[in-house]
Amino acid sequence: MNFNLALLAHLISMANRFFLPTAPVDGRAVLDGPEAHHLLHVMRASVGDKVTLFDGQGGEYAATVAKCGRSEVDLAVGERTTTNRQLPTQLVMGVALPKGDRQRWLAEKLTELGVARLVPLGTERSFTDPKRKSLDRLERSVIEACKQCGRNTLMQIAEPQPLDEFLAEAAGTRLVADPHGEPVAGVLSRPLTVVSIVVGPEGGLSEAEVELASQHGWARVGLGRSILRIETAAVAIAAVIANHPSA
Repeated sequence: MNFNLALLAHLISMANRFFLPTAPVDGRAVLDGPEAHHLLHVMRASVGDKVTLFDGQGGEYAATVAKCGRSEVDLAVGERTTTNRQLPTQLVMGVALPKGDRQRWLAEKLTELGVARLVPLGTERSFTDPKRKSLDRLERSVIEACKQCGRNTLMQIAEPQPLDEFLAEAAGTRLVADPHGEPVAGVLSRPLTVVSIVVGPEGGLSEAEVELASQHGWARVGLGRSILRIETAAVAIAAVIANHPSA
């Protein structure tokens, strides 16, 4: 198989992935809601089609379409298998979320990069205070990103948390984005198991917040000379860590 055919086969297999939030019973499962709509009306499924289901907790199933209804799909499901596509390093991102669709883009890209948990942060200069409906939309973006990239474990969208609590409670190697900080790669000189990262709002963290982070032992890290938008900084830091030899 040449490269183009291999790529096409990979893309087709990713398109046939669907999220199954509840475990199959006696080898049967039912898709409804957005997943059924995607399978029925986008993929134009018919009886006998082969699909892959993933449960968001590391497992996946080979399945066959057994019946197509108007708004749900019955499937015959094989044994659960575990395919580990997770990063060896657990990345936890505390982010003062940007506005509007930029939140969805952020959740999608952090999922693709393998981030384990996204914590919306409340800071002195935060512009958003996400409600349950907004968090639900972010969770849907995580599912869609997992379907596309082949990830079997959902990135967790945590409940919003004040910055001071996150600074005090976060574990592992702790980094706070700061335009005047040291290069990210320069502080990653040891094997990493957990990395916690803070990305502040538009306008940055206040001097008091940066000082509080320093008091809790957080290292200040930068990403060059440019002042980056929230989502750019978060994705850039996650990408550096995800691809670092220590990770």
